[in-house]
Amino acid sequence: MNKISPHLVADTSVGTLKGKSLFVTAQDGLRLHVCEYGKRSAPGLPVVCLPGLARTGADFDILAPVLAAKPQHRHVIVIDSRGRGHSDHDSDHGNYNCAVELADIVSVLFALDVGPAVFIGSSRGGVLSMTMGAVHPSALAGVILHDVGPVTDPKGMARLKGYVGKLPHPRSFEEGADILRRLMSAQFPKLTEDQWLGVARRTWHIKHGALKLAYDVGIARTLAGIDIERPLPTLWHEFDSLADLPLMVIRGENSDILSADTVSEMRKRRKQMELIEVPDQGHVPLLEGKELLGSIIRFVEDCEAANGCSPTTTPAARPTEAPA
Repeated sequence: MNKISPHLVADTSVGTLKGKSLFVTAQDGLRLHVCEYGKRSAPGLPVVCLPGLARTGADFDILAPVLAAKPQHRHVIVIDSRGRGHSDHDSDHGNYNCAVELADIVSVLFALDVGPAVFIGSSRGGVLSMTMGAVHPSALAGVILHDVGPVTDPKGMARLKGYVGKLPHPRSFEEGADILRRLMSAQFPKLTEDQWLGVARRTWHIKHGALKLAYDVGIARTLAGIDIERPLPTLWHEFDSLADLPLMVIRGENSDILSADTVSEMRKRRKQMELIEVPDQGHVPLLEGKELLGSIIRFVEDCEAANGCSPTTTPAARPTEAPA
């Protein structure tokens, strides 16, 4: 396969209320959608936001601008993985795998000149963040694992297999909110109507006048070969690669993906790991609310202090070598 040098294409068709929408071309030619907040020359540490398997960058719509805003002044990028959000769908569904998606992230980092950054990885995005620590450790200045760890609870995987790519097309976002409430209310018993509506708007988007899932349903094929009756592969090696980095874990109290036992084992290995448990929420907790957002901002500020970086200094330059 020929490798194509990544380049930027200004987006004139995708409108966002906040941030700048653009495309980066991956090494195989597929266009990856990125929402960029703040200036690339911002003095704080860059922040890279990675959504989950069947999620999009819209999950960071509240958090990203807060991280980029005054007085912090940071460059924040939110990546729609291939086949999700406004990124191109891949005709080869076999490319919806962590190796390809990791290469996509590297392409984006080099295209946007992003140096060592704080990675906020939600579910699958957290898996990619841990893997990045193992193969490109110089890219990381800190990591937030959003309801994910080295061990995936098979109960949660069974649930994901049951609905990813199989949700109906509602006639309205209100109907979509009802669908999601029926499906997930056991994990999220206290969400308000407005919050369910917000989740619906991030799960479906309007395409050709109708609501369609905000991801390629072919992504479900990545789950088809998983046998939940057998132990799932673990990522302890990848997790341990983060040993020298500031680490925060955000867990939903009702999560069926990241178990309390796994968190306990993570803390044994990383005694300085910061843990936030969000009550009355499951997989994944919403990235909103003054207390949670404040904790995330404080963690990023701690990462900046550890890297000698503050709103009055310039972050270290990224490595100069091109991605393989």
